[in-house]
Amino acid sequence: MPQNKFILRLALAAAFCAAIFSDNGPVSAAAERPNVILILADDLGYGDLGCYGSSKNKTPNLDRMAAQGARLTHFNTPAPFCAPTRASLMTGRYPFRCGMPENPAPDGGPDRDGLHLPESEVTLGQLFQQAGYATGIVGKWHLGHAKTEWLPTHRGFDEFFGIPYSNDMRPVALYEGDQKKEYPLIQANVTKRYTERALNFIERNKARPFFLYLPHAMPHKPLAVSEDYYKKSGAGLYADVMSELDWSIGQLFAKLKELGLDEKTFVAFTSDNGAWFGGSCGGLRGMKGSSYEGGYRVPCVARWPGKIPAGHVSAQPAVMMDLFATALKIANIAPPKDRVIDGRDILPLFTSGAKSPHKVVLGAQGARLATARDERWKLHVIAPRDMFAAFDKPGERWIDSRAPDGVTILAPYEQAQPGEHPGRRTGDRPKAMQLFDLLADPGEQRDVAAQNPQVMVRLKKAFDEIARDAPEPPPVKKGKK
Repeated sequence: MPQNKFILRLALAAAFCAAIFSDNGPVSAAAERPNVILILADDLGYGDLGCYGSSKNKTPNLDRMAAQGARLTHFNTPAPFCAPTRASLMTGRYPFRCGMPENPAPDGGPDRDGLHLPESEVTLGQLFQQAGYATGIVGKWHLGHAKTEWLPTHRGFDEFFGIPYSNDMRPVALYEGDQKKEYPLIQANVTKRYTERALNFIERNKARPFFLYLPHAMPHKPLAVSEDYYKKSGAGLYADVMSELDWSIGQLFAKLKELGLDEKTFVAFTSDNGAWFGGSCGGLRGMKGSSYEGGYRVPCVARWPGKIPAGHVSAQPAVMMDLFATALKIANIAPPKDRVIDGRDILPLFTSGAKSPHKVVLGAQGARLATARDERWKLHVIAPRDMFAAFDKPGERWIDSRAPDGVTILAPYEQAQPGEHPGRRTGDRPKAMQLFDLLADPGEQRDVAAQNPQVMVRLKKAFDEIARDAPEPPPVKKGKK
């Protein structure tokens, strides 16, 4: 056996022994160490759940999760795109720190094809695995795909079942471990299959502590739903997709209850960024890809019976990296000591009236840091963007340049169009150094920078304290919109 593998096995064995022995002798690892499940929807907007105000989408299981647990109303992603947010969740660090400011893409040219989470970064999977947990990911990885060693089973996860990037990127292939299992993938069944695999993982690991990362494909384009839910909502394809996603959550909680794991398992549900066309940003301005609130603010619901009080709501700002720190705290696992960890334990936000652990929360726009917000105010250091608004050309049907290959979706002619913009498109014209009062004006309609110079100075100073560690962004390419 190679020496490095031998050392790794010794370390894992030591971690496992530490997990099952206490000062008073052996204890049950499953009984003493809570399970952690993190569920990440893809492009699900702030207003897409019933418990966040949706009247179109029926989400009874997620609404029940919020009623039995806690809901955050000012939870943010650090970027309005997929991979940067996922990298921050896995590492607890802002995207500029962990080397993932943009999305890998197999069909995006050599640079995007080779983009991956640097090998120097330590993932949640690695930390839980080293602590003796069973670790699994079911769904979308999107942190590197071109080399085997970039896939989840080489970054701390015992198992991987899913698409290694977005479901509109070619080739749409299903992987198991580090091997391509199916191509082309029939996407109509993807939510159902991810759910079945997640339940199977829980069943197989019921007698030991586990960490399950469940990054669902939906409701990312192309919207895909099984025959069981197609045209059943009465409110269109997006609502059909949301119904099946909600069904998945219900199945998960039913399995935990069946196995007696309900009170031993912390479960959090959120989204990687704001909504795409057809979804809802809940009255916020902008959408996915935007540095307005519609790009960053997403639902966040957590449930842990006996630990999180039912029906709790917090309006304190938090950010995706906080789930990294919270998951580790819950499992009594120490974060890495040799790097900056931006995430903070927010279990107090889920359980009490605690204040946010952050002075400000920053938002990125590609490689550039763009915004800083606190409990009330939001500063746009660079001019806000709503980049996908330009796709809407009245009278014309938008043709998606990434039409997926193969027999992949059930309703190709019912996909959402740019006219179904999920957020507000009105308000003061964008410019650098705008300030919005998010309590009085959550839709970011009126710039109040001139009336609040002291707020401007305070937020810009806090922004600069974090931004000084950011690398110089590449120059903006002229002529590129």
